[in-house]
Order: sequence, then structure tokens, then C-alpha cells
Amino acid sequence: MTTISGGAAAFRSLHHGRAGAGPLVLPGPWDAASARAFAGAGFRALATPSAGISAVLGYADGSAPADEMFAAVARIVRAVAADGVMVTADLEDGYGLPPAELVGRLLETGAVGCNLEDSDRVTGRLKDPAEQAEWLSRVRDAAGDRVVINARTDTFLKGDRTALDAAADAGPAIGRCRLYAAAGADCVFPILAPAGLLPEIARAVPAPVSVIALPNGPSPRELGDLGAARVTFGGGLHRRAMAAVEDMAAALRAQGEAGAA
Repeated sequence: MTTISGGAAAFRSLHHGRAGAGPLVLPGPWDAASARAFAGAGFRALATPSAGISAVLGYADGSAPADEMFAAVARIVRAVAADGVMVTADLEDGYGLPPAELVGRLLETGAVGCNLEDSDRVTGRLKDPAEQAEWLSRVRDAAGDRVVINARTDTFLKGDRTALDAAADAGPAIGRCRLYAAAGADCVFPILAPAGLLPEIARAVPAPVSVIALPNGPSPRELGDLGAARVTFGGGLHRRAMAAVEDMAAALRAQGEAGAA
């Protein structure tokens, strides 16, 4: 697999020194064609979404087999490697693979980073934070400096969705993020953290904070002003693309019916 010059070191550096420059914005390609589109727009790095790739492969989010996910990531990397675009991959909870195997298979794709979450892929429950930190430490030991690890915590995702506002408690997320940073994570990802809590989280956690940009939410630039060093979109960009496809399909069907009449 083709590798990017500078690899993980170059990608890691993009997470730091962002003051005044805005956050690192990483679009989420779901296949080779979308990856080329984002690369053509000038993005230096991309972050694959498990939801978007799972949908393209015909699976619900969280149920795509590891083999198919790694193959899809490899195709995306191959599509943009010649342009010097780096790719980090959403590997969900690691698919139950031993750390050395997980890292080895990731490196085989040519990706320079990965997203690892603390929800169990099978049960959907949050993992014990100390156990997750210990596992992340073993992933770091296996990877050395060859992989940028983004440690996701699902404390807000698994909490009361009606309480996700500025009055929510950032404590559990901060505690997990601090543990994961100490275990060797390069950046942390309290997914769905309310925007009003980002300054508190960024101050409390000794690692760059990654956030997800949501429809009708703050812009990437605004999220950066609140403390985000990195902004991704989950499966949101794929859903927007599919909405356009559905509109096109409906229009074609309507045109066909009118023609038949």
C-alpha cells in the first residue's frame, strides 16, 4: 500500500498550533469517488466514517465486518495517496482484534490514524474507562508513533439525549478523556458534547479535542473558537449526498410517469 510522506507525524502536527487558523477540518469520504472529490477541493486529510462506509457496503452502522471495513479504507487511501492526502479511519471499538493485529491491519491500508470508541460494538454499552485506557495503552505500544489515535468517548451519546445542552455535566467525559490522553491517545473525541461545554473540556483535557459538526449547529470555525482542534462530520456528509440522490430519483420517477401518461 502506498504511504504518505511524513505519515502519522505529518498528520499529528496538523492537530497543534491551530490558534488563529481554525480547527483541522476532516471531511468524511465513504468511497474512493467521494475521497477524490474532497481531495480535489484541497483538503490535506480525510476521516472515514464507519456509518457512511457501512451504508455503502450494505450494512447498518456498527455491523460491517472488519475485513470489509479495512478493504474500504484501503480503497479510499489508494484513491488519494498520489495527491498526498492523508486518511484516518473510524475503526469503531477495534472489532475485538488484539492491539497488534488491529494496528497491523490499519497500517496495511496506508491510513495514518484511527478513531477508537469506548462503546462496545456488540452490547452498545460504555466500556469501563480504566479498562478502555489500558487497552488504548496497548494499542499505543503496538503502534509506536506510526498511528495518530483519536480516542472517542460516548458519554454524551449514551446519556439522556434530551439533556444534551450547556447545562449537561462534562465531568464523566472529561474523566474519560484525561484517562485516554494519559494512555497515549493523540487526541480525544467527546462525541456530541454540547457546544457550550467545549471550552471547559478543552481547558481540562491535556490533548487536542475533536468534535463532530452537526446540521444547524455551530460551524467548524465557531467550534474551533470554542476549543475544538479537530472537526469531523460522522456519517453526516454521506447522508446529505444520499438525500440529493433520493431527490434525483424522485424527479426521474416523476418524469418517467409523466412521459408514460
